[in-house]
Amino acid sequence: MSKIFGASASTAAAGTSQPAGTKSSAPAPAASGASASAAGRTVDVAAVLDGLASTNPEKLDWKDSIVDLMKLVGMDSSFSARKQLAAELHYSGDPNDSASMNVWLHKEVLKKLSENGGKVPQELLR
Repeated sequence: MSKIFGASASTAAAGTSQPAGTKSSAPAPAASGASASAAGRTVDVAAVLDGLASTNPEKLDWKDSIVDLMKLVGMDSSFSARKQLAAELHYSGDPNDSASMNVWLHKEVLKKLSENGGKVPQELLR
């Protein structure tokens, strides 16, 4: 969240645990209780991620790919890291079906960002 919501989310998230495999500067988007609303503001998630993507040397399609979204915010996007994040978000499907899990995980992460004060385009929440 701190990568998207900025330093105030990092401050609010101090002391919360992060999923294994994440870099300390970019906790999992849904892993902490920190939110942009707690800081009294709404963050345009698409604008922030588009900005990160524009300066990234890789062509990352964060709007369609959980792997690219995780890479963009500096998270470990390996299959095992995605399985762990899915477990933390209570994925009830087969974690070995990576295609289905990835689709669910992408939607769930964007939903959690939205629930925590992020402005996410409606077409990405469907």
